[in-house]
Amino acid sequence: MGFTDFVSDSGMTLLDSWVKTRSYIVGYGPTQADVKSFQAFSSQPAVEKFPHAYRWYKHIATFEPEFSSLPGDPSKAFTAYGPEASELPIEEDAEAARIREERLKEYAAKKAGKTKPAAKSVVTLDVKPWDDETDMKALEASVRSIEKDGLVWGQSKLVPVGFGIKKLQINLVIEDEKISLDELQEEIDGFEDYVQSSDIAAMQKL
Repeated sequence: MGFTDFVSDSGMTLLDSWVKTRSYIVGYGPTQADVKSFQAFSSQPAVEKFPHAYRWYKHIATFEPEFSSLPGDPSKAFTAYGPEASELPIEEDAEAARIREERLKEYAAKKAGKTKPAAKSVVTLDVKPWDDETDMKALEASVRSIEKDGLVWGQSKLVPVGFGIKKLQINLVIEDEKISLDELQEEIDGFEDYVQSSDIAAMQKL
């Protein structure tokens, strides 16, 4: 008997029990046994009734683009356990459990290595004071007091703009998905005692 009866609750219960302590149908990596079982489903298992089968199904789904390259012969009938349900092993021995956990950690590390780095931008911001009497040190301190996840302040300098007035030009690095420049500028412009306005002078992707 293989895992191909996913219509009846009894067949689903057998699968749910089998993958309770396993990540794959056989062995310690995805094979054609997983592919054949996965493809026998018309829809994903109900998580509330068969949580372990649901976890296995979602996990195998991540390999779908690689199905044809997974080991095993897809043309052969597959049997995960003997004809009697009583032969279904529920517990793994300690060594098998240790190996399984090591393989899972290796796989997780491999998948994590493929994660795309967060998109970042380098921004140069001009912050203009009201006049030549504005305390520029206090202005810069106010700007740098803004702390957000995904925001790193960089170097700064004072740039003359005329009539004795200098603007603060400050660099920053932002994570694009976390930081809105419009919202950041609104927050900077909120320091009304020092700031007249702010503008983006330059911006480039990292």
